[in-house]
Amino acid sequence: MEKTQHNIKERTDYRFEQPPMYIVIMHNDDFTTMEFVVKILKTVFFKPEYEAVELMLKVHKENAAVIGRYTLDMAASKCKKATSMAEKEGYPFKVTYEIEPNELPF
Repeated sequence: MEKTQHNIKERTDYRFEQPPMYIVIMHNDDFTTMEFVVKILKTVFFKPEYEAVELMLKVHKENAAVIGRYTLDMAASKCKKATSMAEKEGYPFKVTYEIEPNELPF
């Protein structure tokens, strides 16, 4: 019996969903210096000087500000790095992350 080979191509349709996004929030305190906050914004969050200063002033005036949008692992990593830098310098600096409001399942 002769074997025949068929050239059948299966079509696979891949659909990728965007991962949920998280916002990183920087909080004001009375002890962390403005210069240190700018340093964090530049080194951890890669903000240019002018944007870092604007964000630092917003945090200072409004007691908190959204610093950026990231995936969960990036948000957690950046918060951990910023907090670690602050602890080494002796500052009670606080930065948190939470799921973006439009990403909530309800």
